[in-house]
Amino acid sequence: MLQRVEYRTLARPSQGVVREKMSRFLAFASPVRDAAGAKAFIAEIAREYHDARHVCWAYMVGADGGEFLSSDNGEPSGTAGKPILGQIRSFNLTNVAIAVVRYFGGIKLGTSGLIVAYREAAREAIEAGEIVTAYEMAQVSLTFPYLSMNDVMRTVKDSDASIVEQEFDNSCKLTLSIRADRADALRARLADISGTSVL
Repeated sequence: MLQRVEYRTLARPSQGVVREKMSRFLAFASPVRDAAGAKAFIAEIAREYHDARHVCWAYMVGADGGEFLSSDNGEPSGTAGKPILGQIRSFNLTNVAIAVVRYFGGIKLGTSGLIVAYREAAREAIEAGEIVTAYEMAQVSLTFPYLSMNDVMRTVKDSDASIVEQEFDNSCKLTLSIRADRADALRARLADISGTSVL
């Protein structure tokens, strides 16, 4: 089975607000690269809104959306994290984290009211953002003699790869970033160039 490389995510952070019976739900959505990035984003929101009663959240990462987690952060079980995660799924997004901050207004919403409020807040944040198609990327590293520079650079240019690191001397080194599904073809083309060693 081919690994999925194309996925939908957010272009940049976005926000949404829902007011329900005096409670305010502030939703913050952000593109993330991995679970560590998602947790760091959620921790940052929790720090910034430390006076809020609840900071509930969910994230999904990986091109196939295979890694995900959610938290009700003290709300009744299943009333916050799952509805937030459900919105990430319903928009078919991944590499996204959403944190919803709740300021309690003194009137209890009940479980169904909470589910609706958290779901709507997450939806507002997603809809306020720009959804884009992104790709899983792979890195290709190589060394080559200076005499092969023109052939290597032409191959790189033709491949749509971008240069991450470069070092030009008698022996030259390049690290490239390219869509994961195109990496093997690029490695093969580069390996055919005289004196080139693909790592």
